[in-house]
Amino acid sequence: MARIISDLKNRFLAENIVGRFIYINVGVFIFFALLDVVGTLFNFSSSPALYLKMWLELPSAPEQYIVQPWSLVTYMFLHGGLTHILWNMLALYWFGKIFLSFFSTRHFVGLYLLGGIVGGLFFMLAYNLFPMFTSSGSNAYLVGASAAVLAIVAASAVRVPDYKINMLLIGEVKLSTLAVATVIISLLLVTSDNAGGSFAHLGGAFAGWAFAYYLNKGRDLTTYINKAMDFVANICKGGFKRPSKPKMNIFKGKRTDDYDYNAQKKEQNAEVDRILEKLKKNGYSSLTEEEKKRLFDASK
Repeated sequence: MARIISDLKNRFLAENIVGRFIYINVGVFIFFALLDVVGTLFNFSSSPALYLKMWLELPSAPEQYIVQPWSLVTYMFLHGGLTHILWNMLALYWFGKIFLSFFSTRHFVGLYLLGGIVGGLFFMLAYNLFPMFTSSGSNAYLVGASAAVLAIVAASAVRVPDYKINMLLIGEVKLSTLAVATVIISLLLVTSDNAGGSFAHLGGAFAGWAFAYYLNKGRDLTTYINKAMDFVANICKGGFKRPSKPKMNIFKGKRTDDYDYNAQKKEQNAEVDRILEKLKKNGYSSLTEEEKKRLFDASK
């Protein structure tokens, strides 16, 4: 078992950032699947997986979100089923590789989180703004990496709109065409059974477009997210240490004031100059042992 864990760790570390995020998403999915199996085998009245997921999913109700604010981040690493995670991870793999060809690893991390956060905010806003949802008093929950993935797709489409990809049964399609088509489909599905997911898709796409647009103007929208990630990483590595105070040198014995020190230094330099002049005129063999020692000390 230890060897398997060690092998998985090495594989994880060998992957680029896209592969690592896929590992994290798949790992979380497997963890909850196993937890659900345990709950079923032991006939738990309430599944541990469902209970834990409830605190990690993003709720549409503000009063519920207040008690679980972390869900704005954790929801994007959860998935509702095998098909759900399969398509999201395939899309993340394909478009993540394209993204890294034109942006940095830090941009990927920042935009993945930014896209998921903005998608989650779109979801919550829609459910608390439109009468279609508020009149029914329904409380929905959001899971999935779709918004984060669409942010990656949209940003890539803005940077390289004419980049062509081969799609099964369709052939070559420009990346910009694919991004626009995805946005249109999401707009058409905002009244469907997965309305919340469609609003999240729109939010993720908007975040990706805004990131690429402002980056071209010299402003990086992922800066603060990456700084927050660095902050968390430093805490995980052992926390922040107070900067050490400058050390003071303590001299024991008789102290020398600046005047005496400068006088001694001047005398030493004059002696070295005299020895060097003697060396130049008469050679090294003409120096006494004391002069050789002083010249050696001065050279250090």
